[in-house]
Amino acid sequence: MKLKIAVPSKGRISDPSIAILEKAGLGLKDNANRKLISATFNKDIDVMFARASDIPKFVEDEIVDMGITGVDLINESEANVKELVDLSFGQTKLVLASPEDSNINSIDDLTSDMVVATEFPTLTKKYLEEHGLTSKIITLSGSTEIAPLIGIADLITDLTSTGTTLKMNHLKIVDVILESTIKLITNDNSFENKKELVEAVSTSIKGVIEAERKKLVMMNVKKENLDKVKKVMPAMTGPTISEVLSKEETVAVQAVIDEDVVFELVNDLRNAGAKDILVVPIERII
Repeated sequence: MKLKIAVPSKGRISDPSIAILEKAGLGLKDNANRKLISATFNKDIDVMFARASDIPKFVEDEIVDMGITGVDLINESEANVKELVDLSFGQTKLVLASPEDSNINSIDDLTSDMVVATEFPTLTKKYLEEHGLTSKIITLSGSTEIAPLIGIADLITDLTSTGTTLKMNHLKIVDVILESTIKLITNDNSFENKKELVEAVSTSIKGVIEAERKKLVMMNVKKENLDKVKKVMPAMTGPTISEVLSKEETVAVQAVIDEDVVFELVNDLRNAGAKDILVVPIERII
């Protein structure tokens, strides 16, 4: 039985989703033609392209075994799915926003006779009910920001990453309803009956994410300088040291380090006596 993974067919999270699968070793054979279903270089795994908003229900209904989509869409659909991995991209917020010149500055300023426009009616309704409000909700399929400008709504709820689009449309954030990121999800049946493949995919993707901010540092060190190098060398489980065939008593040292310490570390290693230093990207850490 093949494993099917649904990824967004378009939009801001489509390319990063495909990229993380490829880095995890699941390159798409038909990516150039963007067919509905693409084989991968693993004969047991196919990828299906779908709207990001449809993916939670596709996973819940077992049309596919796994999917990549946003927490906002998972919660909006109320799909019964199992979240496996936070993919560490696509961070965004679902916010309540009002016109800049309005007197609505907090949730306490809302009343039930106000109208809210949104692409997320389920999440918006829950949020309003939690605050004792029964405001009318207008569901739009896009361009939510225009609703207050043309007088069909008093407020909106919408996704934002930086708030720039809201500001451009003279809107201000009143409250944050939900913070969202991109998740790898599955359903209970696939998790149980295709466990080996599901875990292989999730483990490989976790390895890609773990490796993103890591580098492999390799160098040659004279044995007389080894203790000084070890003192300045951070590592996940300690540096790996091996003999080098050389006229001098030399060893090869390598370690996995955080990317943000590379600049200072290279200088510290040189001062400690290391030479021939290489800094190499890492594809996956398993």
